[in-house]
Amino acid sequence: MHLLLLSDTHLPKRAKHLPEALLTELPRADVVLHAGDWVDTATLDLVETRSRRLVAVYGNNDGPDLRARLPEVAYADLGGLRFAVVHETGPAQGREARCAARFPDVDVLVFGHSHIPWDSAADTGLRLLNPGSPTDRRRQPHCTYMTATVTDGGRLTDVVLHRLPPRQA
Repeated sequence: MHLLLLSDTHLPKRAKHLPEALLTELPRADVVLHAGDWVDTATLDLVETRSRRLVAVYGNNDGPDLRARLPEVAYADLGGLRFAVVHETGPAQGREARCAARFPDVDVLVFGHSHIPWDSAADTGLRLLNPGSPTDRRRQPHCTYMTATVTDGGRLTDVVLHRLPPRQA
């Protein structure tokens, strides 16, 4: 099962549209996981129509229209792995232990908010993934997103952070 992980798209404030590489990747994914801060409903509509399955949440920059359509936390069983998606997880220090306590029945937590790519594991085995942002790199060298695979045996493999080329003016 091919996964596409996104967060912090911030359209149309940080960019006018999603990068072409990401638009190409959307229909290839079996499941798209988006960890919030869409900012506009048009982006949600676009991702929903181009995705086979979408597991998504709202973020702190998402207004009432998005909050009416999306939960604060989303859960999905994907190929035998238990996923949760949330926007904010708090400061980096202590994140693994804090998230393991908050999500004790989850195998993989996808989160956003910081725009900083993250891939770590808690002592409990919980895998924490932040795909960064495909439109607003902030202090990062590149805009990013992630892909991953869930194997038939229920393992998460091939977790790849994809760097996007700089936007053209």
